[in-house]
Amino acid sequence: MMILLALLLMSASVFLVERKESSIIVVTFPSGVELEAEVADTPEKLLFGLAFRDALPPNGGMLYIFEQNGMHRVTTKEYRFPIDILWVDESHHVVHMLEHAEPCAKDPCPHFGPPPEAVRYVIQAESGFIKKAGVAKNDELKYALRM
Repeated sequence: MMILLALLLMSASVFLVERKESSIIVVTFPSGVELEAEVADTPEKLLFGLAFRDALPPNGGMLYIFEQNGMHRVTTKEYRFPIDILWVDESHHVVHMLEHAEPCAKDPCPHFGPPPEAVRYVIQAESGFIKKAGVAKNDELKYALRM
């Protein structure tokens, strides 16, 4: 009952709270490929991520910034397209990758991770991005706020 009430209140907040424009962090990979990552900076984005979206813009993704380093796991519940997932440590090094995580329409949905070591960030991008960008474990990523 409490979970249902929490979901109802969160859904209502989507319509009652003034919407701010999404923050975008440009993530640059060693290959020079750039990903424009929307920051999951609201409770809704942290909870739902890319769920209910039909697609990502070209070279688009989502960046989760966790308050603490940890063994963070993610799910693709209610996603409508497959994604690649990168787990990144506090020093911006890739510690774990998963290619082509399938969307999940009904429970029980799998959780992906945890990574082999604690991370501060998770990046989700369209399936095929890891290959396209030539991402490898231990790559150092550069982050820049898009103004």
